[in-house]
Amino acid sequence: MNSKDILSKLIAFDTTSRESNLKLIGFVQDYLDQLGVSCELIFNEERSKANLFATLGPDDRPGIVLSGHTDVVPADGQNWSFEPFRLSEHEGRLYGRGTADMKSYIACVLAAVPGMLDDGPLKVPVHIALSYDEEVGCLGVRSLLETLEQRTNRPKLCIIGEPTELKPVLGHKGKLAMRCDVHGAACHSAYAPEGVNAIENAADLIGELKRIGTELRNPELCDSRFDPPFTTVQTGVISGGKALNIVPDNCRFDFEIRALPAQNPKEVAQKLEQYALEQVLPKMHAVDASTDIQFSELSSYPGLVTSAESDAASLVAEICESGEFSTVAFGTEGGLYDAIGIPTVICGPGSMDQGHKPDEFITIEQLEACDAMLARLTKLLRA
Repeated sequence: MNSKDILSKLIAFDTTSRESNLKLIGFVQDYLDQLGVSCELIFNEERSKANLFATLGPDDRPGIVLSGHTDVVPADGQNWSFEPFRLSEHEGRLYGRGTADMKSYIACVLAAVPGMLDDGPLKVPVHIALSYDEEVGCLGVRSLLETLEQRTNRPKLCIIGEPTELKPVLGHKGKLAMRCDVHGAACHSAYAPEGVNAIENAADLIGELKRIGTELRNPELCDSRFDPPFTTVQTGVISGGKALNIVPDNCRFDFEIRALPAQNPKEVAQKLEQYALEQVLPKMHAVDASTDIQFSELSSYPGLVTSAESDAASLVAEICESGEFSTVAFGTEGGLYDAIGIPTVICGPGSMDQGHKPDEFITIEQLEACDAMLARLTKLLRA
């Protein structure tokens, strides 16, 4: 099968993050097994999802990881012209959920395996790493990395095939997603001063969060390599209240911090928590001592900055035939690989401009260009 054939198989699996990815993993395992490549599966606790790790070539030396995530975002509620979980071709484009983000890269990697095996031995091993639950906080890959961290011959670099139009990317921001629960005290709205309005106190916190975000735009804190060049803060979800004539006793809001690699997003969250403790909560307690404000972490992943002078950057520049490096606004699993000492570059087919949207697509030209890039990598690893 060529990369297009394999992509058609992969798109047909509904691997939305809320679903199991085991049918897709089973397909990949069977495909590699027929080629004589054994796979290691690393399951979640419920054994409903799994990471896959396979090695081609010698296993006694550090190798190169070709990494991708198998999950996709939902297609629900989007106005699709094509069936999201069936590959459709139209005017040089291949449509389907995951074509851009990022099953096309996985398809190209799998299509390259026969050539890696048949045309002479690899001097440097190639590892295929497929993860689950990337779209909901880079969750699944963590158990895979815990396994790799214990090995003597840890991989020496990683190429993550997120869609960059095959342009090498050396950096992205980190992310921290948080939840704040404000517990007030209810009463009849005619006697509002006798209660503690959870929504109003949550609004106070959200206002402070916006103020903190404005501070982070200080030019001294900016990094021109990123767009936007500063750490961003935003509140994305809020809920609270039961009726207009009841002072609301509960309000919840979720917020995120997308931090430059040099900045720690937890420090931003701690500023808000300190404001809550010192400025908001005392006023709430003055009315009702049972009131409270609670913060909890929803998800997080670190940022990534790989040196342009690193072996990883040099290798990817050679196989991409481009020495122009950039950064992206979206996050990847790259920071987690880098955190355990595996330098990482982001480079894959397609564009994130099409990711997460209805009628997601990749051009056939990009798919073929990725095939060519991996062929150059294979040739290089035999030199």
